[in-house]
Amino acid sequence: MTAYIKPNPSSTFSKLLPYLVCFSASLFFAYELVQFHMMNAISSYLMKDLQMNATSFGKLCATYLLADVIFLLPAGIILDRFSTRKVILSALLICIVGTIGFSQAKSFETAAFCHFLSGIGNAFCFLSCMMLIARWFSKEKQALIIGLVITVGMLGAVFAQYPVSLIAESFSWRGALIADAVAGLLIFGLIFLFVQDGPKQVSNSSSLPFLEGLKKSLFNRQNILCGFYTCFMNMPLMVLSAVWGSLFLHQVHTISLAKSSFIASMIGVGTIIGSPLFGYLSNKFGAKKPYMLWGSILSIFIMAIIMFLPHPTEPLLTSLFFLLGLASSSQVLGYPLITENSPKELTGTSMGVAAVIIMGLPMIMQPLSGFLLDFNWDGTMLHGAPFYSHLNFIWAFALFPIGFFFSFLATYFINEPAKQLATD
Repeated sequence: MTAYIKPNPSSTFSKLLPYLVCFSASLFFAYELVQFHMMNAISSYLMKDLQMNATSFGKLCATYLLADVIFLLPAGIILDRFSTRKVILSALLICIVGTIGFSQAKSFETAAFCHFLSGIGNAFCFLSCMMLIARWFSKEKQALIIGLVITVGMLGAVFAQYPVSLIAESFSWRGALIADAVAGLLIFGLIFLFVQDGPKQVSNSSSLPFLEGLKKSLFNRQNILCGFYTCFMNMPLMVLSAVWGSLFLHQVHTISLAKSSFIASMIGVGTIIGSPLFGYLSNKFGAKKPYMLWGSILSIFIMAIIMFLPHPTEPLLTSLFFLLGLASSSQVLGYPLITENSPKELTGTSMGVAAVIIMGLPMIMQPLSGFLLDFNWDGTMLHGAPFYSHLNFIWAFALFPIGFFFSFLATYFINEPAKQLATD
């Protein structure tokens, strides 16, 4: 149990404190997204330096998500029982160690292990933010705050693209990772100073027995449905922006690597704007499912244009990647529905169950998309790295519209608890 003195609710500091706590914690989320999305920016350098093809590179990227799948459910259980602040600091430290190790990797095995360590941190970052939001904000405000937290996180995803590409181009991909580790230490200091567990005395022990709580969360159909919806709508971020976006733009549309990283980062920029927008609209009009449906429909059409448009200009591609991020950011509405359909004392465990799906399927999608790229590849090499055709990428990217369609179907079975329309 961790006790905090309840501040005077009328003071300005007390009103700002919930935002300071949650947005300080969101820096950890942003940092983890840097680790995840920088693989896209340094893909060609890594594939050349460590002698990898698309399949092996997809496997390397998937080690990050493998750690998520293994640790997400334990993370939720741990967060229901221990200090959120201490959990965040411990997980962030593991991530920083993994980043430093990755920067020194000389083999696929070492790189995979260190990227796995960074993924352990990712298992805790977003769940920790959800726990803090659930404690510091009312349910009516949670969708908007979650959207804003995701916006902060997406700043990390955007930074991991063009800026990291420039750093890697100037100082090597290893130098970029060292700079990344230093940034992690600075974030560690900010979280140490500002993050608190709750606005008053908070118990971190669930009243339910461990197995009973786990069973309730596992057999809650809403956790599973929201997990699938969010997972498939997350694929532009998890697979296109994080792994193959730059390679697709560089090899199919002959755009420079730096510009390709910038265009791919537009998915993150679209998510930065779309996440709080969807959160605001759902709070304003008291409904989430209509916006979830429209997000999945629009994502299907935008992705189809990206896949099949033969000779798009750079400005058009930039706009399309931005719109894909904007439309697919409707995934933000899946998270508050998980907490609304779960007992309060099982918030962490329920989020953990859903998050296993949200991160687990992309763990399969990343190497699967790499396999599909290699499936009809003719063996062409360019500057020491595999070169893929437009048709190769169409095969791999077919996963996206299929996934968006499954999100569309899942929405019809998700329960949205009735509540009053927000008036503020």
